[in-house]
Amino acid sequence: MRTRKQEPYRHAERLAEPLRLLPEWYRSNCRTLPWRGTGDPYDVWISEIMLQQTRVAAAKEYFIRFKKEIPDVRHLAEVSVERLLKLWEGLGYYSRPRNMKRAAELIVRDYDGKIPEDPEVLRSLPGIGSYTAGAISSIAYGVPEPAVDGNVLRVCSRISGNDSDIGLAATKRTLEDAIRGIMKAGSADPGDLNQALMELGAIVCVPNGEPLCPECPVRNLCAAHQCGRTDTLPVKAPKKKRRIEKKTLLLIENGGRYLIRRRPDEGLLAGLWEFPSVDGFVKEEDALRAATALLTEEAEPLYIEKMPEAKHIFTHVEWRMRAYRIRLADPSGGVRAAFDGETMRFADAEEMRSRYPLPSAFAAYRDPIREQV
Repeated sequence: MRTRKQEPYRHAERLAEPLRLLPEWYRSNCRTLPWRGTGDPYDVWISEIMLQQTRVAAAKEYFIRFKKEIPDVRHLAEVSVERLLKLWEGLGYYSRPRNMKRAAELIVRDYDGKIPEDPEVLRSLPGIGSYTAGAISSIAYGVPEPAVDGNVLRVCSRISGNDSDIGLAATKRTLEDAIRGIMKAGSADPGDLNQALMELGAIVCVPNGEPLCPECPVRNLCAAHQCGRTDTLPVKAPKKKRRIEKKTLLLIENGGRYLIRRRPDEGLLAGLWEFPSVDGFVKEEDALRAATALLTEEAEPLYIEKMPEAKHIFTHVEWRMRAYRIRLADPSGGVRAAFDGETMRFADAEEMRSRYPLPSAFAAYRDPIREQV
């Protein structure tokens, strides 16, 4: 069976000279970040995973805290999942730390704790795609391997004048081939070149609003700048509309502790803790019935209070939430003891702050409780 030959990246020849110039600009203008300049592949790996869907300013604090408690691959392989998720709390996309731990376990088992430099081997590890593999192998080991993400796709589309849809996998693959060829043919350090493209896309050739063309070191070689097309490049098909899900949270409180339950190990927010909820928006009497169904006979609701509405946006889903605070009368503590298990328990403000990972999806209700500490 014949397969269709992959088309080359459009106008790839326009990339060679700008990419030759960018590493020097990067070395003189790059931001100081805690994971840069260490030469440690672990630092590259952790930072690049954190930076997916996360602003640099936020990732810096997470990285410093994470490294202090989990300084290397062996510690990552050994840390408990619950502690790992707690350290990750607020970054979202919780499959990422789970995959990191699985990859660390394989690295310890199969590579004596040394992160491989071969990008093909890296791509075989859980949670490491072509971009992260390219970043690790090029920045830490000097391997001529591209690291193409949204920033790089945007920068190169504008420089070259390529109007292919950057949301297509084929566009990314052909750009990777083009950059890999430029790396192998030139003398620039592959890690510096990759980081230069990332940096240019982050602080100059920005994704939202007008690019800062007067600050760009290669503006005179940029097709989009020369032709006045920075507002139309890159080309990307519109995103699908998010699915809206409505839910009612039950903030069941007894003696300063709130009932929380552990989510399933698969699916959205897997393994994290949450407040119990019911699907849809329900009335006060229905919320009381749902809460009573969860509890033991000793639990008697004293009162119910409607809380402000909130929402949280995931990539493909938007949660719209209502909540009721339901206070119980249980002076003996029997209700709390009955729920002292692996999947459902009562937790106070300090435990919610320091022990149980409750994701930012519940921040509107979680954070006021934490502030009681």
